Amino acid sequence: MLLGIAESDTERDVEYLCQKTLGLRIFEDDAGKMNLSIRDVNGSLLVISQFTLYGDCRKGRRPSFIEAARPEKANELYERFVQLARENGIRVECGKFQAHMQVELINDGPVTMLLDSSKAF
Repeated sequence: MLLGIAESDTERDVEYLCQKTLGLRIFEDDAGKMNLSIRDVNGSLLVISQFTLYGDCRKGRRPSFIEAARPEKANELYERFVQLARENGIRVECGKFQAHMQVELINDGPVTMLLDSSKAF
């Protein structure tokens, strides 16, 4: 999971995103239908903080990151998300906040979900 924190985000946004993430029925059941949550499949999360999700490329040629939360706030809310997921019984591994990392991703299937606590999409 790539988790971007906006400057306008609060703990309430993090609580919403965590509950939404853990409740999404995005894993296949025995009939091949997306009907199971991460809890149902005894899954785990890898949560990577990703401020570049807030890169706004609508103007010019260089992305603007003005919507992304400042590091202190982003780290606090990132850590809160991880804590909430763990409190809900989910195994969570984390990236290192503000570190340059190489994360390998295998997108298994045709589905990528975007969640936004402001419900803009």
